[in-house]
Amino acid sequence: MGLEEDIKQGRKFSNQYEKLIVNLIYTNSWISEQQLNIFKPFGISSAQYNVLRILRGHYPKPCTINTIIDRMIDRMSNASRIVDRLEAKELVVREVCPVDRRAKDVLITQKGLELLDEIEVNSKVWMEKFTEIAEHRVKEANDLLDELRSLQD
Repeated sequence: MGLEEDIKQGRKFSNQYEKLIVNLIYTNSWISEQQLNIFKPFGISSAQYNVLRILRGHYPKPCTINTIIDRMIDRMSNASRIVDRLEAKELVVREVCPVDRRAKDVLITQKGLELLDEIEVNSKVWMEKFTEIAEHRVKEANDLLDELRSLQD
């Protein structure tokens, strides 16, 4: 099924550029919904998953909130609030920074690491569906998306 059918578009797009932007927005929403279905049984959001992955990438070293913010996919998310929720679930801990006692470092816990492992079993199954698309076409799509973002720099 094409985009026009998916969104029940009555009129034609004025050009392929407009269609591309609408398609990106629609596809982003579809991917977000798919991921929500993966994360929901584990009681976390996609933003919380993103923070856990950032912390795992730094493990065993802790991260500052600013480091988390710099690496987040959704920069509009409130990293401090997300860390609060993860801390309440015992997936991360905050520690006083040894260099700056006013700052707090964030470290993923063993429970957080184990949760990521569990989630990624389900995520891998979902991601394997995408291997039906030829790898060279996926690379072209990645290159195109990189090029689109570079237009705004």
